Amino acid sequence: MIIYIHGFNSASGSGKARELHTWLAAHGRGAEFACPDLPHRPAAAIALLSERISALPGAQVKLIGSSLGGFYATWLADRFDVKAALINPAVHVQHALKSALGPQKNYHTGEEYVFTQQHLDELAVLDRPAPLRPQNLLLLVETGDAVLDYRDAVNYYAASRQIVVPGGDHGFQSFPQYIETILEF
Repeated sequence: MIIYIHGFNSASGSGKARELHTWLAAHGRGAEFACPDLPHRPAAAIALLSERISALPGAQVKLIGSSLGGFYATWLADRFDVKAALINPAVHVQHALKSALGPQKNYHTGEEYVFTQQHLDELAVLDRPAPLRPQNLLLLVETGDAVLDYRDAVNYYAASRQIVVPGGDHGFQSFPQYIETILEF
């Protein structure tokens, strides 16, 4: 099972999730795809994802996380000893998202909520000084990401395999070119 983990204020309707599902379906693998709509509360999101992963044999799980989803995927890959591809992942996200405190609206579902200090505290609980199993992680970043500094991820995942693509943006425009690489990892 390939579990795609979307980013902050995103959902299963995100562009990369749709592209991946379309690619898998075109290759007869559509049934291997899952992308749950995550609750905005980090603790609830991790609980939902942990439940999904726990229900599957470990060797049959691969995670793909984008932005905040990459942060979640890192923690889950360490906990469950599974592989994860991280696309422009957020690093130490409880600091990066301080500027997001206040009213929020999910881009895809329209759900409105207030992002609070409690959200940041739940994210801080998941943060680690370094990945526990860097060999299980594949980092993919584009240097043109204006939302997150790609160098933070390059440094944090220094012991992991890395693909650094010049240009691009936070949406990782070159995603279709790397689907096979991600799935082979």
